[in-house]
Amino acid sequence: MTRIDSRARTAVRGLPAYRPGTPIDEAKRRFALTSVIKLASNENALGPSPKAVAALRGAVPSLHRYPDATCRILRETLARKLRVDPASLVFGNGSDELIVLALRAFVDPGDEVVVASPTFLIYEVQARACGAAVTVVPLRDYRYDLAAMRSAVTAHTKLVFIANPDNPTGTYVTKRELDAFLRGLPPQALVFLDEAYHEFVEAPDYPQTLRYTKDRPVIVTRSFSKAYGLAGLRVGYGIARPPLIAAMDAVREPFNVNSLAQAAAAAALEDAGFLAKTRRLVREGRRYLTKELDRLRLRHVPSVTNFLLIELGPGAGRVAGALLARGVIVREMSGWKLSGCLRVTIGTMAENYRFIRALRQCLGRKS
Repeated sequence: MTRIDSRARTAVRGLPAYRPGTPIDEAKRRFALTSVIKLASNENALGPSPKAVAALRGAVPSLHRYPDATCRILRETLARKLRVDPASLVFGNGSDELIVLALRAFVDPGDEVVVASPTFLIYEVQARACGAAVTVVPLRDYRYDLAAMRSAVTAHTKLVFIANPDNPTGTYVTKRELDAFLRGLPPQALVFLDEAYHEFVEAPDYPQTLRYTKDRPVIVTRSFSKAYGLAGLRVGYGIARPPLIAAMDAVREPFNVNSLAQAAAAAALEDAGFLAKTRRLVREGRRYLTKELDRLRLRHVPSVTNFLLIELGPGAGRVAGALLARGVIVREMSGWKLSGCLRVTIGTMAENYRFIRALRQCLGRKS
């Protein structure tokens, strides 16, 4: 990996580089495989919504034009669906960009940011990049410890990041836990609720956070990359009180969401049938994988998302490599400080069957 130039800002020089999963084409080339399945990046196994694909085709002839900087059609469609004020919405190049916009808008160098660990890596990386003092609070039994995070908030804390559900664990914080956390927070502290996997959650005690955005210093973000199957287009959105949104808009690039992404996302919102099919596939696949992992006596973290975190112990890296050689890409988790663990995305049932067969082979178990 290329070393960062010494003239770079001090905060930037020590940042770890994000390492994406192995692409399918790379796995095929490296192992001379004709068939590879990717269960590493929590993508939608069904692909994109057919309505989104049709909208993409319709948008192609206008690619010589700059996109609508306000995302007007997508904004109006989403505002109707969520029953929120259009002025309470901000759009980003994936929900990742919304993390950066919140930091740019609200955090000065030296301000404090509170994050959990392990969780989505971009919170800490980007907070350090902007010169924030980052307080890291460990998870407890793979779950956010909101009581400990609340204790870590000081008069200098500007942002607290909470992934709900969490990536990479698949766990969630409950309404009661979140209510207790929000009660009595210092007025300058903003809470960033990252709900990239929101659409998969069916737990009755999962908080309905849009109500928080009306009268609390809360920013809720969601993504079209997961349940809606538009990861390759990179589009996400945030909901908050209009003054908070105005601050994020002030530091947003004017054409940050491309025209294809806007058209596809607006169309995907109208495809309730596809979303229901996706949820059903994830529900059934999660049930199957859970049962098979139990049969293999492998501990896995109870998940409400489209992925599972599996404990394999010291041989996890070897198993990940052996799976890759068999054409099954999963995510080895040492980069998240979860050595001994693998994360596997729930795929189609055929992909789930193939993963379990390959896993049995790698572990030396009978099929």
